[in-house]
Amino acid sequence: MRILLVKTSSLGDVIHNLPVVTDLRRHFPDAAIDWVAEEGFAEIAGLHPGVRRVIPAALRRWRKALFAPATWREIGAFRATLQEEGYDLVIDTQGLLKSALIARMARGKRCGYAATAAREPLAARFYDARFDVPKHLHAVERNRRLAALAGGYAATPVPDYGIAVPPAPTFGRTSAILLTATSRDDKLWPEDRWIGLGRALHGRGLTCLLPAGSSAERERATRIAQAIPGASVAPPMRLAELAAQLAAARIVIGVDTGLVHLAAALGRPVLALFSASDPALTGVLAATPAINLGSRGQPPGVGDVLAAAMPLL
Repeated sequence: MRILLVKTSSLGDVIHNLPVVTDLRRHFPDAAIDWVAEEGFAEIAGLHPGVRRVIPAALRRWRKALFAPATWREIGAFRATLQEEGYDLVIDTQGLLKSALIARMARGKRCGYAATAAREPLAARFYDARFDVPKHLHAVERNRRLAALAGGYAATPVPDYGIAVPPAPTFGRTSAILLTATSRDDKLWPEDRWIGLGRALHGRGLTCLLPAGSSAERERATRIAQAIPGASVAPPMRLAELAAQLAAARIVIGVDTGLVHLAAALGRPVLALFSASDPALTGVLAATPAINLGSRGQPPGVGDVLAAAMPLL
């Protein structure tokens, strides 16, 4: 059996799709499972040992130079790769027009959300089989439910992300990783609260590490780290390298960002801090300690975070 999964981005969405691979492997142990993912997140999809091949897409980069001949050559090569073999199932768990068009390029039975369930209803027009999955379910469970309906099986109650990364020895399990950066300003947690939390964790013997990507994120992380004894800002690193740091952490505390979901998928104790989105739909979800704090318009206080963190340390 050959199965193609389409979930291109973002980082959190890709991580939310990992349990689908575990489910499919459990029910079709000999299946060859391929996955189309945005090139920047391809290595995360490839962490799952049940994935035979990751087919990278460069939608974000292609959009920036849509009329360049090189872009169309790349798109042609991407389409040719998708059509190298036929698939028994092509499952688009993203439910967007862009992902539906990718699914349409592949050869096989194309499965996706019904118009009432898709994030972009127009996407449903491009599937051969459409399934109604309630929108109120957590994103992980929506992915799993769609794949189960397409594959004709029942998923287990507890999601299994199926990935493991050797912990990096640099900081060891005495560290607390603080994920202070996110894609939207309204999801940020105030700097003074990070500083108060970091100082409290230092007082309990933990060394704080703050990853950051862009220059603005690094400036903010540097301000916070300078106010926390012993804290440091992690150097720029690839996602796989950062995954190894997360795997080594004693606890991970972060705002609503893909990396906090990666930490949960790796089995680390995680506290996710929400202020602008609904954790019931996109919060951390894992069998290991994964706690969501706050909600839309109600960010948690330092005391709330410490109270939740102490039993995990």
